[in-house]
Amino acid sequence: MTDYIGYEALTQAAMRGVVREALRRAKTNGGVPGDHHFYISFRTRAPGVKIADHLIQRFPEEMTIVVQHQYWDLEVHEGHFEIVLKFSGVPQHLSIPLAAITRFVDPSVNFGLTFETRGRDAGVIAPAKEAVEEAPKPPAETVVNLDAYRRK
Repeated sequence: MTDYIGYEALTQAAMRGVVREALRRAKTNGGVPGDHHFYISFRTRAPGVKIADHLIQRFPEEMTIVVQHQYWDLEVHEGHFEIVLKFSGVPQHLSIPLAAITRFVDPSVNFGLTFETRGRDAGVIAPAKEAVEEAPKPPAETVVNLDAYRRK
């Protein structure tokens, strides 16, 4: 059957809308509310990504950022967001298109979305996998127990 409606594209757009709205709420509330925090993975060489060259060298394919306490100048636009984060103590401005995002996780409520970037269906992941910008990426079959990282 031919999908004349384009459900895959509609699903991707709706899921990216969830990410955009979560970021907007973080900006509107003057910070990520409550215990919420976001792990956002994105393709560093995707069209429209603007980050420092040394970060692309460190993370040539994908990078995960944490949006929790220490971020500045969050701006959320229709198709991208901008944020300032510190790397090794140095503030860096990042501009990330929503289309470059591969994963969005809020481990505080065990919520996660994963985006397929090579034309396959997008899907929801649960329980959420957790990653940190500095940490090596675990093999795909590894599941990280989030309880070890939660505040007691």
